[in-house]
Amino acid sequence: MTAIRAIITDIEGTTTSDSFVHDVLFPYARRHLADHVRAHGAELAGLLDEVRAVEGTPSMDVATCIDTLLRWMDEDRKITPLKALQGMIWKNGYEAGDFLAHLFADTAPALRRWKAMGLALHVYSSGSVEAQRLLFAHTEEGDLTPLFSGWFDTRTGPKKEAASYARIAREIGLAPEQVLFLSDNPAELAAAREAGLAVIGLARPGNIFDLSAWPSARSFDDVDPVLAHAGAD
Repeated sequence: MTAIRAIITDIEGTTTSDSFVHDVLFPYARRHLADHVRAHGAELAGLLDEVRAVEGTPSMDVATCIDTLLRWMDEDRKITPLKALQGMIWKNGYEAGDFLAHLFADTAPALRRWKAMGLALHVYSSGSVEAQRLLFAHTEEGDLTPLFSGWFDTRTGPKKEAASYARIAREIGLAPEQVLFLSDNPAELAAAREAGLAVIGLARPGNIFDLSAWPSARSFDDVDPVLAHAGAD
């Protein structure tokens, strides 16, 4: 079996509980979205133009852009300008001390252990790179960002398309089979496997997905035997 040299991890449902994302982060962004856009209209001009482009309505005013962003949130759309804006709002929340990022108890120890083993750690999430960095910088376990070598979001491509994972492997300079992808979502696992990556599904508490067709683990501790079998150094 090819040696694993890098790990790419999803966030929601993998390193972090779904409830933190859906019960803390999303409601916070929704409450503050309209005020944030109105207060920062000039610096958000480009982002609002992206919203207009997605909707195909170049003449959309700011109020309608806000309504559109809120609708996208309600629909859980994975659209880059929305994710970027959420990251900006969460930055304010983290810096104000309104919340800390939740991690499963095994996450931080495993990340530190894998880093010490010489594995390169990366994140691939539908949340923006800014939001990813903020989450791992403000965890209950402290700032974990120094553990990571790279960050990928929807600008790389959709998480359910194999081309996105092939692109990440090329960018980090490894053959796909040298990269292990961790996620709770079987559609993402399927895309990563199609691209040639090794995959493990995380059967975390509350996971609504059926992982019976996939190699799976209940915690990151259960991933270590797979790494040992694959010959990770």
